[in-house]
Amino acid sequence: MTNLIVVHGDFETHWPFVADDLLQSWQAQSETTLVRLPQTERRPLGELIGDGSQVTRLVALGVPVTAACLTALPRLSEAAFLALYGQTQLSEEVQTLLKTRGVTCYSQRSEGFWGQSVAEFALALTLCALRQIPQNYHAMLTTHEPWLRYQPARNQGPGTVGAQYSDDSRFTNGTLAGKRVRIVGAGNIGSRYASFAHMLGADVASWDPFASEPAFHRAGARREHHLSRLVKDAEIFAPMLPLKADTRGLVTADLINDLPQGCLVILATRALICDMAALRRRVLDDELALAADVFDVEPMPLDDPLLGRANVVHTPHLAGRTRDANRQWALALLAQFTLA
Repeated sequence: MTNLIVVHGDFETHWPFVADDLLQSWQAQSETTLVRLPQTERRPLGELIGDGSQVTRLVALGVPVTAACLTALPRLSEAAFLALYGQTQLSEEVQTLLKTRGVTCYSQRSEGFWGQSVAEFALALTLCALRQIPQNYHAMLTTHEPWLRYQPARNQGPGTVGAQYSDDSRFTNGTLAGKRVRIVGAGNIGSRYASFAHMLGADVASWDPFASEPAFHRAGARREHHLSRLVKDAEIFAPMLPLKADTRGLVTADLINDLPQGCLVILATRALICDMAALRRRVLDDELALAADVFDVEPMPLDDPLLGRANVVHTPHLAGRTRDANRQWALALLAQFTLA
């Protein structure tokens, strides 16, 4: 048995480490060859692999495949043909030939590989916003003000900054324990984030009409059946859904306007789940705090008024992509192959 992995340079710019994890897993079973292609390569698979007469398992990542390519792989039994996101669009001729030859084809069936990375990142955004960690880090680079503002001589009375207390009292701050965390979505990411918040002592409620009851129980979240009620008492509000036709704008301007003064909003999946005009207005009016990895405009213009604000924590859309997430992508794909 011979395993073959062919990966295009364009694919690896989006999915680093994946080909190496595939190679490591298959090498432990049997002989495996990895062919790395430059980004300039445009030839189809069959012209790139040399002698494929002994190949029984194949993973082709971002590589075009024609019917002629399959003639170079007479013993092929199992294969996965994947593009950057989803399955490679094979021609009807190629699909028919694969079926006729009895080649079992696999695609990536799960998006679970993202879940832990995004949920942990969302937790980090939450903690950073509660304690103003990025703002203080940045200020320390240029001034002693972060050290001086809470000195006794600067005290301005009850409820103001004091000894080693410099959280922004206008917004949800302090510990996650005891906070009312309200989450839209009880799926792969939302349920993980809920479990983290619950574990740290938060009062967690989630809305998701499509999730099964155990999804809420496992996460330690109370199920809220009405989205309009979910927002009413939120101290931390986290919409955590994929962006689809039926989720775009799901969190309407009315819902955003019903968020309590000082609420902290966490955006870690897709910004356009929300009415961003309404969210922007309330953040810029210092009515809400925001901790976001995703935005309505990406990359953000350098003069975007959300940047650098005391009530905003921002990162450049990087929550999901980790070495661990990409490894899980590879393992989830390989788990479908049956030959040993």
